[in-house]
Amino acid sequence: MEPWIVFVIIAACVIFLSLFFSFVPVTLWISALAANVRISIATLIGMRLRRVVPNRIVNPMIKAVKAGLDLSINKLEAHYLAGGNVDRVVNALIAAQRANIALEFERAAAIDLAGRDVLEAVQMSVNPKVIETPIVAAIAKDGIELKAKAKVTVRANIDRLVGGAGEQTVIARVGEGVVTTIGSAESHKDVLENPDKISRTVLSKGLESGTAFEILSIDIADVDVGRNVGAQLQTDQAEADKRIAQAKAEERRAMAVAQEQEMLAKVQEMRAKVVEAEAEVPKAMAAALREGKLGVMDYYNMQNIISDTKMRDSISSSGIGGESK
Repeated sequence: MEPWIVFVIIAACVIFLSLFFSFVPVTLWISALAANVRISIATLIGMRLRRVVPNRIVNPMIKAVKAGLDLSINKLEAHYLAGGNVDRVVNALIAAQRANIALEFERAAAIDLAGRDVLEAVQMSVNPKVIETPIVAAIAKDGIELKAKAKVTVRANIDRLVGGAGEQTVIARVGEGVVTTIGSAESHKDVLENPDKISRTVLSKGLESGTAFEILSIDIADVDVGRNVGAQLQTDQAEADKRIAQAKAEERRAMAVAQEQEMLAKVQEMRAKVVEAEAEVPKAMAAALREGKLGVMDYYNMQNIISDTKMRDSISSSGIGGESK
């Protein structure tokens, strides 16, 4: 046989074996058999055809068998095809078994598909988590602002993980309870003297209803005194009243000025009427002389009286001016 033919045969065999071992996970099958996991080569090839990564199924199955869990390859593969994290679900089942927590595969798979970390939920059931709320500001009845920060110790409730509210809801409800408790206090001193009153009041409201957690305790970590909002509101009200009074005074002044201008206009109007009436006097006297109702001597006597009156007015005016000097 020609040497080049032998080389071609060997190369073809190498390529065939490489393709075979890359498509058929023989090493994974051997590992499964060594771990007492009964799975056939045909099943692994079927996973390849269904575009399932065999490692993602076989390795968690090996852990489950070693932990004594009763799981099947079909359940794990179905969960993987549904978009779940098989390794995390198996780890959660193992942790729940060690902690004597009743958790079935179906519920763990549902929690995982709901977008929650089922392993973290199991760990939180064993080791409660402390949630720290942001600073909550509230005002007591005496107008003093208080700023409180609370720490909420919660434990995951596995039965309510699917459909239950998350941490943000718990934080919001606790903040609402803190605001309500401080706002109902007669004095901010009562809250400062008994901060545990906030904890008792908030716990009595049943804040865990509808959430995925069980609230174990609510501790007030810090309470600080803020602004005197009552005094500030009174100051703002006084300033507003002052501006209103100034506006009303300005309005009255403007009305007074307008009324003064109106009276001046009326005075000018009356003076015009007086001048008009005085202009009619000579005409009336002329008419009386023509008609014989007024004699010449009467006219001269009236002129003498007018002159005498003007002289007296002049003398009196000069006398008043001299006294003032």
